[in-house]
Amino acid sequence: LYWSEKQDHGIERALDNKLIELARPALEEGKRVEIDIDIQNVNRTFGTLLSGRLAERYGFDGLPDGTVKINARGTAGQSFGAWLANGVTIELAGEGNDYVGKGLSGGKLIVYPPPECKIEKAEENIIVGHTVLYGAIKGECYFRGVAGERFAVRNSGAMAVVEGVGDHGCEYMTGGVVVVLGETGRNFAAGMSGGIAYVLDENGDFETKCNMSMVELEPIEADPAVNERLKANGGVESSNLAEVMADMLSQDAERLHALIVRQAHYTNSRKAQEILADWDAYLPKFKKVMPTEYRRALTEMANADRSAGGEVTETGSAEAN
Repeated sequence: LYWSEKQDHGIERALDNKLIELARPALEEGKRVEIDIDIQNVNRTFGTLLSGRLAERYGFDGLPDGTVKINARGTAGQSFGAWLANGVTIELAGEGNDYVGKGLSGGKLIVYPPPECKIEKAEENIIVGHTVLYGAIKGECYFRGVAGERFAVRNSGAMAVVEGVGDHGCEYMTGGVVVVLGETGRNFAAGMSGGIAYVLDENGDFETKCNMSMVELEPIEADPAVNERLKANGGVESSNLAEVMADMLSQDAERLHALIVRQAHYTNSRKAQEILADWDAYLPKFKKVMPTEYRRALTEMANADRSAGGEVTETGSAEAN
């Protein structure tokens, strides 16, 4: 086999070439850069070439959070934010297509409808397409609206908040945290062996939509003193995300609250704001989706740490799967 025909993948026409030029101070000197740019549905894998250049220079660790901030407007093409690297944040006022955040590798994605679109209930409208976060390993996503089918399929470490999903949500998921502030389709958690999900079950029928072969549903309970502290905690910077992600066997209310606070902050989500404003009433309506083998592995690791006189570490808990 040998190369016999030239192929044109259009890489020289990719919008990322412009991103790379505009982000040169960050790539070469680690300086903070903010970019405003329009996007169309022909612009595929937006942010991926930029992430490749960043990884070449700084490796997987990338740059500090938000070093490159991209403010995009429009309708993104497929694989928006694919393999987005540490240090890159893309905020999209518009809508995504399929495969948003595919292979997410530490970056942050924020998607919400633009103010001029006049959507009355963003939480009832599609904002990103199918197979979002496919194979993601690290990073954060906040989507003001509903996602299509197979949301977070094979996610192994990213955190995401969304306001509804189609069928097969969290399919084959092995790590990370997913929060669904709305309804799900059928067959949620099929093949889910790790990570956790929190689903707002306002209609009380989520168990009929969840594939229970590998997971169990748990209530989310919090000490009254903890709840009072959470209700007083209204700012996105006032809750340490790393701390509440340290032990997936506990701190459920704190973890859930921290992610919903971020959803409200980054996307101006009305649904998130309603939940935070009436926290005592909404918390009992959430169900925690916990894979049984994941719980067993975390419990064994915690017991081993206690026997050795140590503490459960963030890495140990998050990567037990």
